[in-house]
Amino acid sequence: MTPYLLIKVSWVIGAILGLIPLGSTMGLAQWVVLNTVTIGMALVGIALALALARPAGMRLPAVPLLLCGWLGTGFLVSMLPYAVISSLVTPPADAQPDKGASAPAWEAVLIQVSFVGMGLGLAVALPAYLRRRWPLPFTGRVGDHAHPHPAGPGAEQGGPRPASGGLVAAGTALGACWLYWAAGGTAGLADPAERNTDWRLLVALFAVWSLAGSAAAWATANGRPARVPRWLPTALVWLGSGSMFAWSAWKLPFTAYTAVAGRAADSVMPENLGVAAAVHVAALATGAAMLRTLVRTYASPAAE
Repeated sequence: MTPYLLIKVSWVIGAILGLIPLGSTMGLAQWVVLNTVTIGMALVGIALALALARPAGMRLPAVPLLLCGWLGTGFLVSMLPYAVISSLVTPPADAQPDKGASAPAWEAVLIQVSFVGMGLGLAVALPAYLRRRWPLPFTGRVGDHAHPHPAGPGAEQGGPRPASGGLVAAGTALGACWLYWAAGGTAGLADPAERNTDWRLLVALFAVWSLAGSAAAWATANGRPARVPRWLPTALVWLGSGSMFAWSAWKLPFTAYTAVAGRAADSVMPENLGVAAAVHVAALATGAAMLRTLVRTYASPAAE
């Protein structure tokens, strides 16, 4: 993440000094705020990488480390298939810090190396770390002692979680919506002509993670299919919920800003803004509920 961090710092300094043309869709204040946020995210990513790789990381508080790891994998690991497919089906282009202001191609390469490298690093380091510190969700099979921590007083060991049906329905509905758009559907789109290959690939990938995460959350909560290794639904819930929550948390403020500031001629979202906001809010809630299902299923005094 260091190249990305240094590039973002140079963008902020360059904009303040008037050395970088910002284009027509973003003012100086918005540019500085947006890139300062991403600088903070890069610093968190570097700290997370060190925590996962160094022995002292095993002694860090669980909640902030798990939260950063969940959001980091949601942002980056879930996008690794997109990085591969988009490189095959879309032509290369110069980096665009903002529409109307081109950046050198080498910056695009370094940014891509940062994202893909961090994603690959998390895909290897985070499961290894979690398995060492909390082995239960990664060992055995789904049906073994199906619910070590029942949902509440009187809950039967191995009984289904009532909330899992609604969770699957919500995740399936979101996945169906994204698949519909990726397949060419136009309902809920204000500007269908703005759809491009990248946008279709992204919404298709969001759909896959939503559907896979929902199915895995149901399997985790209900202990079926019993013979499936635990690590598989654990990984799918983690990635699916993280992708839904992280990307919707990123996109929702932009959707709200566009609704307030108005659509710019060269920065048009295909989605109807109201529909997009509803989808992102639903994805935030569903992603958080998926993670809660995973945590509640495997929570125990020893794990805590």
